[in-house]
Amino acid sequence: MSYGSHAYVPDARNESVLFNVNGKMLPREKAVVNVFDSGFMLGDGVWEGLRVHNGKVAFLQDHLDRLWEGAAALDIDIGLSQAELSARIEATLAINNMHEDVHIRLMLTRGLRSTPYQDPRVIISDATIVIAPEYKKADPETARRPLSLYTVSVRRGRADVQDPGLNSHSKINCITACIQAIKAGADEGLMLDPQGFVATCNSTHFFVVRKGEVWTSSGDYCLGGITRGKIIDLCRANDIPVFQKNFSLMKCYSADEAFTTGTFAGLAPVGEIDGRKIGSGKRGPMVERLQKLYMEHIHKDTVG
Repeated sequence: MSYGSHAYVPDARNESVLFNVNGKMLPREKAVVNVFDSGFMLGDGVWEGLRVHNGKVAFLQDHLDRLWEGAAALDIDIGLSQAELSARIEATLAINNMHEDVHIRLMLTRGLRSTPYQDPRVIISDATIVIAPEYKKADPETARRPLSLYTVSVRRGRADVQDPGLNSHSKINCITACIQAIKAGADEGLMLDPQGFVATCNSTHFFVVRKGEVWTSSGDYCLGGITRGKIIDLCRANDIPVFQKNFSLMKCYSADEAFTTGTFAGLAPVGEIDGRKIGSGKRGPMVERLQKLYMEHIHKDTVG
């Protein structure tokens, strides 16, 4: 069974990994939260996916800044400084002796509620902070094997409904999009914005390549992706024309190449959208070039 861009290699070491729950190191099976926790009860929180290379979290400052921005939007008091949270992440990696092919789910919720109710005034604890590291190597084939996408009916919403730039625990719109894509036999869902322009995928960002140009959405209806931003920066630094703009599905079907981006797998080629072959249907030269540039950039950030 394929899990699209999030396909991974199972690793038995995960059975003994310790998770960090509010500063306490706990075995995986005992790393639990209270049923009154805001994240469990209402999806009230924000999160980050972090990738460890060479014993260091790649682009950590970017991820922390996004977490802090989300917490501010939700009026959540994290209770730690960025330096303190960084130290907690480092301690979690150290106690587990983790250095490479590690993925961390960093979760922040508003904390415990005294009763099942959405009003934040019923909070009776500090914020909940969970650091869940796993040995999780992306399936090597993900970089080469083209993904299939399906355009779903679930739209990315406007900021006055639920800001799509907020990386909240509430991911129901993305989950329903993913379900639609799976039922259609695809790896992932391609989501449009309220005007019908291409926005993003349900769990990754989306790009097309047309006549040597790299296009991605305007960014108005998608999460401020860290990897997405790095690819845009790399294109600019390497004289590759790149545009953030509105474009329709018609421009996708006739693209030379397409790909997705995300923290976990980096760049993954797309070979099919809605049953239509994109370009050659295989990984193209632009995707291969950007994959190489991106890995060099990660190495520079975590070693250099």
